[in-house]
Amino acid sequence: MSGGVGLHGDVKRVAVVGTGVIGASWVAYFLAHGLDVNATDPSPGAEARLRDAVAQHWPTLERFGLSAGASVDRLRFHDSLEDAVSVADFVQENGPERMDFKIDLFRRMDAAAQPETILASSSSGLAISGVQSGCAHPQRVVLGHPFNPPHLIPLVEVIGGEQTSAEAVARAMAFYAAIGKRPIHVKREVKGHIANRLQAALWREAFHLVDQGVASVADIDTAIAHGPGLRWAVMGPFMNLHLSGGTGGIAHLLAHLGGPIEDWWKDLGTPSMTAALRQQVTDGVADALGARSIAELEAARDHLLLDLIRAKSETGKLD
Repeated sequence: MSGGVGLHGDVKRVAVVGTGVIGASWVAYFLAHGLDVNATDPSPGAEARLRDAVAQHWPTLERFGLSAGASVDRLRFHDSLEDAVSVADFVQENGPERMDFKIDLFRRMDAAAQPETILASSSSGLAISGVQSGCAHPQRVVLGHPFNPPHLIPLVEVIGGEQTSAEAVARAMAFYAAIGKRPIHVKREVKGHIANRLQAALWREAFHLVDQGVASVADIDTAIAHGPGLRWAVMGPFMNLHLSGGTGGIAHLLAHLGGPIEDWWKDLGTPSMTAALRQQVTDGVADALGARSIAELEAARDHLLLDLIRAKSETGKLD
C-alpha cells in the first residue's frame, strides 16, 4: 500500500457512518492506510462487531502491505453521529438503502460536519440528488460507491448530484486515488451506477438460462469463473474485444462480428424473479457449495483476490 498520512492531502481523519459489512471493510481499509477513523453505528453491539471484523481483515491487509502509521489503535467508536463527523475531514456513509433514511441522515451529518468536509455515500443504487436534498450544503455531497469487499476491491464510483460542485467531485476522486483506490467519475446519475448495471445484465441472462433449463447454477458459475471471467479480471470488455480482433483490433472485430453480437442481444432473456426461480437458484447454490461454509468461501476468495490485485499492481501494463 502506498504512502502515509501525508499522501492523503488534507484528509487525516475519516468518519465511517454505519459499520455493517461494507462500513467495517471501509474502516479496516482506512486504518491500513494510516488514517484516524471515527466510527459510529446505532445498532446494539455494533462496536464489538466492528472491532472483530477489523481484526479479521487485518492479516489480509498486512499481507497487502500497510501504510506508515497504520494501526487498529487509531479507531475510535462514537455513540453520537454528530461527535463522529464533527472533527472528520471526510465522511463515508454506509447506512440502509432507503431514501427517506438517507435524506435525514445526511441532513444531520451536514449540520454537524465542518463546512469543507466531503460527505460521501456508499449507496449502491440511490440517486445522490435525492440524498442531498435535505442538506444546507448539498454542494459537498457525493456518491462514493465501493465494490464489495472495499478493503480489497479498488473500484470506487464517484457521482455528483444536481447540486454537487465540480470541486467536491474532484476532491473525492483525489482522496480515493491517494489511498490506492481506482475511482471513476460517473458523469450522469443512472439506477445502479455503472458496475452494478453491468453485473445486472449478466445476472439477468444467468437467471434466464437456469429458468429455461439450458444450464445448472454450477455450470453457469463455471462458465464465467473459468472462462471470460479470467479475462475480465485482467482487462475490461472493450479491451478484450480489441484483442479478439487480432491485428485489426476492435474495428476488425465489429466489422465481422457486430451483426452476430446484435443477434445475440435480441435473443437474450427477460426472466421474472418468480418464487419458483428463486428457489431453483437457491437450491442450485446450496448444491454447488456442498459442505463449504460462507466463511471458507470468503477466505478463499480474498486470498486469490489479494494475489490477483498485487500481480496487476506490480505488472502495471494493462491499465
